[in-house]
Amino acid sequence: MLVENVGPPTTFSASYRVSTVRHSVRRVTSRKARYRRFGPKGLAGALVTVVTGHRSKWVVLVIGVVTVALVGPLAGKLAPLEDNSPTSFLPTGAPSTAVLSYLQSHVKASSTPAVVVFARSGGLTGTDRTAIASSRREIAARRLPGVEGPEPIVVAGDGDAAYFSVPISTRTSQTTLSSDVAAIRRIVGKFAPAPGVPGTSPHALRAAVGGPAGSAADALNAFAGIDGKLLGATVAVVAIILLLVYRSPFLWLVPLVSVLFAASWSQGFAYLLATNGFVVNGMTVGILTVLVFGAGTDYALLLLARYREELRHHDDPHQAMAVALRRAGPAIATSGITVIFSLVCLVLAQLNDIAALGPACAAGIFCALVAQLVLLPSLILALGRRVFWPFVPKAGVDQHAGIRFWGAVAEWIPARRRVIWVTVAVALTVGALGLFSYRGGVDQQNGFRGTVGSVEAQTLLAASFPAGTSAPATILVRPPGAAGLAGATARATPGVAEVSAPEPVGDAVLIQAVLSDPPTSPGAQHTVGLLRQRLVRAVGPDALVGGETATNIDLAAAATHDRELLLPVILAVVVLMLGLFLGSIVAPALLSATVVLSYLGSLGISSLVFRYLFGFPGFDPTVPILGFVFLVALGVDYNVFLMARVKEEAEHGAVTGVVRGLSVSGGVITSAGIVLAATFAVLGVLPLIALTEIGFLVAFGVLVDTILVRSALVPALAIDIGPRLWWPSGLQGRSRAAEVE
Repeated sequence: MLVENVGPPTTFSASYRVSTVRHSVRRVTSRKARYRRFGPKGLAGALVTVVTGHRSKWVVLVIGVVTVALVGPLAGKLAPLEDNSPTSFLPTGAPSTAVLSYLQSHVKASSTPAVVVFARSGGLTGTDRTAIASSRREIAARRLPGVEGPEPIVVAGDGDAAYFSVPISTRTSQTTLSSDVAAIRRIVGKFAPAPGVPGTSPHALRAAVGGPAGSAADALNAFAGIDGKLLGATVAVVAIILLLVYRSPFLWLVPLVSVLFAASWSQGFAYLLATNGFVVNGMTVGILTVLVFGAGTDYALLLLARYREELRHHDDPHQAMAVALRRAGPAIATSGITVIFSLVCLVLAQLNDIAALGPACAAGIFCALVAQLVLLPSLILALGRRVFWPFVPKAGVDQHAGIRFWGAVAEWIPARRRVIWVTVAVALTVGALGLFSYRGGVDQQNGFRGTVGSVEAQTLLAASFPAGTSAPATILVRPPGAAGLAGATARATPGVAEVSAPEPVGDAVLIQAVLSDPPTSPGAQHTVGLLRQRLVRAVGPDALVGGETATNIDLAAAATHDRELLLPVILAVVVLMLGLFLGSIVAPALLSATVVLSYLGSLGISSLVFRYLFGFPGFDPTVPILGFVFLVALGVDYNVFLMARVKEEAEHGAVTGVVRGLSVSGGVITSAGIVLAATFAVLGVLPLIALTEIGFLVAFGVLVDTILVRSALVPALAIDIGPRLWWPSGLQGRSRAAEVE
């Protein structure tokens, strides 16, 4: 029996070091027996044999290169298939989706207006009116591909502003819509500058192009070049961190190469999804990129740390890698499979982009697993021990420098375990109180960081016209005979400023209702909700309300449905996978509870940061869902890696298992957490509030989980619970017996 099993260790320099030396000697003298114990067995063992074989490793590398050659061209074809239009997110079956689908099926009504607004404080002059008319004529004369011809000019009652709409066919491609709006903005810019242009007098004529088409173009522009920006930034971040971790001029390149392979494979999968009816947009590609790089680098760090440890106990690198795969591989695979199953649950979402994100990111995690558990070992073995230069591990030499810090941390916890876990739990609970400041409010129009043309146009328009002029509510009435009653109901609804004459469209009638409030405001959403209720009572369920405001309502309702459905389903998947891996009931419940507490604390603090520090209008409705998926599923990863090592050492006692497990795994898990946090933070380079919020929430939450939960809360709780942590497995009895000896 080892020295530290007599009781809880008290100093790093005494009990832990003595026990570690004895433990290491036993491992060195029995390395052949250990290899036989963890040698090939079953399908996993056969895979280990192939990956670590002296000759077969070259076959694995050739297969990896061939697959990239086959799949790589598909990744290059992904960008043209991205659907970044705001309507692509709409949930199937929502009223706004039904209205849009009906209008798109009728050529007469299938257009999206770009609203051109001119304004001058103090009133438009005769010269201004001439300029407005000239800009309209020039837009008509250009005969832009998707433009159907500008509508008449409308002048505000106060004389300060005027606008005209330019319908753009919804049957045009996203590229055409974006180029048409850009051309309209260039034409308008020749007659008047946009608001906020430096050197422009506040009383000068100003102009902007907005409306639904302007908002769609701004969204498309925000995603333009997302692949190159994110890939470049992510590669740079990962490369810098790997250089700092390994302090080697060569080793950092190896996991980076294998992650690049995984990224190529994953984008090929995304291309196949896009060609088979799934909505793949810029958000999908952005999150997929950082997820594959972050998770893939994490898996590489964990495997290479175990491989370097085994090189000190084996002369043959192939034998060392086989043992490393047999020992670290199950934990890495379990973590990856847990994330995959959690992501697959997203197909249950009503939001189309969330439903498509699930299988795309699940495929990305699968590619990362294959790359790091199959390709990376073969690549490392092909390079030999010299890849670690200048810190080449030597067989028979135990080096403790790497675990001194975490050994000291681990030794410090047992005597203070209850104070530690209570303090951390209270701190996270206080952080969760920030959820009282949580609010929605991010939508298609105010979801940009910085100023965009569509927002400027809405500001100019709202100053002189009813605020909802740029995006009226669209009432679709069937049968046509009920049009009069529907129009009267709309006029009598508080918050409706104007109602257009009925316009026949197919077997239905179309009525436009201009709202008093801006289309994205809570007031407009209240008005549309009230309008829907009154129309159902007066006309029946076939009277549907669509438009931008109705779309935002339906998106928020779908997001609420998805949160209520997906969060418990994903949590159940995580608990089940942990139970199967750890062979316990108590440990999975404990780990899941700590990760959920970490998520709530991170979400609460993020809510405060977004509102009071960043000045965002609120949360994008998808952020809490995606934050839960990534923080709970990926957060469990680090606890799995820790508890796998604790379980391995728990035969020597509960306290010893936690101390030794944290000492050995602490450094590499912290490095992995920093990599994942840094890669998600890269999402902040994009000018969209939703991606910035996801990036910040996941990055901050991963750091909280890595530094506080995994390093303090879980070890302290595990020590306090003792051998009962492994109930009802036989490890509970063996761990208890080891403690009393």
